[in-house]
Amino acid sequence: MVNIRDLDPSASPLDYFGAELRRLREAADLNQKQLGAIVFCTGSLIGQIETAKKVPTREFTERVDMALGTEGALGRLLGLVLRSQLPHWFQQYAEMEARATYISTYQCQLVYGLLQTQEYAEALLCVDHPDKVDELVAARMERQRVLQREPALWVVLDESVLLQKVGGRGVMRRQLAHLLTFQQNPWVNVQVLPFSVGPHTGMMGSFTLLRFDSDPDIFYAESYDLGHMTANPQVIRERSVGYARLQAMALSPEDSADLIARVMEERYGDQPAVDGSDVA
Repeated sequence: MVNIRDLDPSASPLDYFGAELRRLREAADLNQKQLGAIVFCTGSLIGQIETAKKVPTREFTERVDMALGTEGALGRLLGLVLRSQLPHWFQQYAEMEARATYISTYQCQLVYGLLQTQEYAEALLCVDHPDKVDELVAARMERQRVLQREPALWVVLDESVLLQKVGGRGVMRRQLAHLLTFQQNPWVNVQVLPFSVGPHTGMMGSFTLLRFDSDPDIFYAESYDLGHMTANPQVIRERSVGYARLQAMALSPEDSADLIARVMEERYGDQPAVDGSDVA
């Protein structure tokens, strides 16, 4: 059934996107089924997106922009739409991250969001948000477009990140392989902090430092449902020194890559899994 529910474009970025999609479609004298046929989807999907019941993907948006000759109008809206799907408390950080010229992060439990594969992100997000997995994964993948403008990114991962299985073994194998693809990227450095270092300054938890061309540095850390962000100079000074210590204690990027590759083969290799988990 064709969905013609009225929309309030000001209600949310998603509603605005839907209203614009409908306006542009009608201006092209196409119904939902006709547009769906052109962009290889159902008319029902067009209707769901027009009525803000489903979040558009970038692939869908690019096809529609091309089909309707909008010169990228919907694509320019999509970043705002997907960012609005992030948890409210995280959105301000995502906006700052998107502008940073230097990002340095220590992660004690998980692969940093900018370096996650889609299936790793899906396995994480379905735990607490099984009803919003598609939207949240799309938002996380969109967030990774930050890397296209090549900010300097330095990531220190606790060794436990490599050992904590997220998804099946195949998911972890491909995630670790993805980390190795950044070896030749001059703007991305990955170090592993091994268990052998003992107590260290990162044991209080994960944190990130953002630097900008003309704005004050930002420190960010989060708890279960709350993000804390500050530009307090004393906090920045203390955490910057702490991060430098973590970098000094961590394995070099080259030795870190060797460890990642070894864990990938030894822990998540292609041999049959005793517990029946994913080995693909």
